[in-house]
Amino acid sequence: MAATWRKRWLPSLPLSVTVFCFWLLMNDEISVGQVVMALVLALVIPPFAARLDREFARIGRLRSVPRMLGVLVWDIVQANVTVALQVLGPERKIRPGFIWVPLDIDNIHGIAALTSIITLTPGTVSSALSDDRRHLLVHVLNLDDADDVIRQIKTRYEAPLMEIFP
Repeated sequence: MAATWRKRWLPSLPLSVTVFCFWLLMNDEISVGQVVMALVLALVIPPFAARLDREFARIGRLRSVPRMLGVLVWDIVQANVTVALQVLGPERKIRPGFIWVPLDIDNIHGIAALTSIITLTPGTVSSALSDDRRHLLVHVLNLDDADDVIRQIKTRYEAPLMEIFP
């Protein structure tokens, strides 16, 4: 009976402790009111979080991580220069647009990493993920060749991420 009660009201003790500690850390002072609020949040948030559909990360081969990080750093540097030249140049030469990138990766953690990488690279922003997780909407600052942008995203980022997140 006690185990059922604890599982229902305290499904994750580490999450409760984390919420409690973070609440106190985010405030300037530790008072009775703040401790009570931290306790309430530590008891209320975990049961809601337990209802969320969780997908745990499956990690595959990490050998492609260093190369992909090198490619990413190079792409960020190169894109910064390109975007700066585009922004400082004539506005009429910039052709922004949206493209749907078909996804082969189906691991949600890999998709999250891909969307982050795309957004980190200047000139591109991940905008939406289709409900079936098969297409990613990307805004491109200067869209000359949609097929080339899709090819680069898939080969430079998605393919290595599929090794990391099978």
